[in-house]
Amino acid sequence: MSMHGADTLLVLPELVVLVGAVATLLLGSFLPRQRQWTARLLAVAVLAGAVVVSVVAPRVGAGAEGPTTAFSGTFAVDGATTVVRVVLCLSTLLVVGLGVDELAGVPRESDTYALLLLGTLGGLVLASATDLLVLAVAFLLSSVPLYGLIGLAGTSRAAEAVLKAYLLGALLGIVMLLGVGLLYAGTAGTTYAELAERLPASPAALAGAGLVAVLVGLLFEAGAVPAHFWVPDAAQGASTTAAAFLTTVPKVAALLAAYRFLEAATAGGTDPGLTRTALVVVGVVAVASMTLGNLAAFWQDDVRRLLGWSTVSQVGYVLLPVAVVGAELALASLLVYLAGYAVTNLTAFAVVAAHRDARSIADWAGLARRYPVTGVALVVALLGLVGTPPTAVFVGKLATFGAAWDAGAGWLAVVAVLNTVASLFYYLRWLAPAFRAVADAPGGDDPRRPLAWASRAAAAGSVGVLVVGLAAGVVVAAGGGAPVR
Repeated sequence: MSMHGADTLLVLPELVVLVGAVATLLLGSFLPRQRQWTARLLAVAVLAGAVVVSVVAPRVGAGAEGPTTAFSGTFAVDGATTVVRVVLCLSTLLVVGLGVDELAGVPRESDTYALLLLGTLGGLVLASATDLLVLAVAFLLSSVPLYGLIGLAGTSRAAEAVLKAYLLGALLGIVMLLGVGLLYAGTAGTTYAELAERLPASPAALAGAGLVAVLVGLLFEAGAVPAHFWVPDAAQGASTTAAAFLTTVPKVAALLAAYRFLEAATAGGTDPGLTRTALVVVGVVAVASMTLGNLAAFWQDDVRRLLGWSTVSQVGYVLLPVAVVGAELALASLLVYLAGYAVTNLTAFAVVAAHRDARSIADWAGLARRYPVTGVALVVALLGLVGTPPTAVFVGKLATFGAAWDAGAGWLAVVAVLNTVASLFYYLRWLAPAFRAVADAPGGDDPRRPLAWASRAAAAGSVGVLVVGLAAGVVVAAGGGAPVR
């Protein structure tokens, strides 16, 4: 097999999603509104196919040689890539499932599926990039579909959210490109391998400014402090489908991208002072994200805005292994947490999608008690986000706290535990009224009755939360080993 043929095979999942997105867009352009479900079926087939080739393609393309890269070392195809590919494609598949009731028959149904696939493609490239230029392109490919998804809701609140996300994304994207330029000026290279080799010899001020600037762009995608302002507004103003996607897929990709970037930047004997400073900065961002996210979520009455702030706090927890990058358990704990967070957060949004007219916490009074399927899913999702055993996030938190403690960052683990305890307050503030006995409204059907497809997605997600929690060892085994550069 030629080198280019092997490279193509290694990026086959990305190609499948790209071709699927274009085909979905074209198909939707020629279909009448009542037959847009055909585009949905195509999107589901594309995502399921991408999951299969994500597992198979690296084994065929890399053979028995193990971790490798494609296209001259600019794209990593290692265990972490495989895990995140599967997580991103399955996450988007769940998003499509929870959004069927909301999107079926609307004028922009097929456009939404095309944007979901393009956003997933951006996440796939972002998570695997090992070159600064590829990282910059992936940033744009991941960001632009988000703006479209938020704006498709067509409401004034959505317009405000998309404007905020676009302006912040454009500003921080420019800062990221400035960082790429600074690092190129210091190392005369753009691949992570060149970064690891030459960064120690470059001027410390130049290297430090470049590192921070590139990280700022990734923090926007992750929704971490101080680039988080758009997340709660978008979660509240966008459609439930878009809100579920934007609080999951880009974050999973950006956090692995941040890990890869920092792992390369701090490898190879880089100035110890610079390395220590970069990791302290990430640690401070992690603490700020988890603390601010939890404090802001305390008093939210809109459940989608509450989940938006919950996302900000969860990103803080997931930044712990990034802050101790290179430590023995750092990468494994990061992958477990990302997989657990994705399925748990999407389950929560699936429950919200099932009861789409119940926007405030007061609207949920007695609802979980009356509809036990979505009620159980809500319990699993919210207690899962807290980190209650045996859910997936519990395993992820246990692993990340352990990684931080073993790496000598015990203060980070202590702050994270305190924040976890504090977060229990606002999740219970939602759960408690949902299970309260409430008298039936006189006459007529309950307008909050759960929608069929979203209920099924919530049930499937709640099973996934427990399965990922119990099978976390598989995730660790699949993503084990150091990331390639």
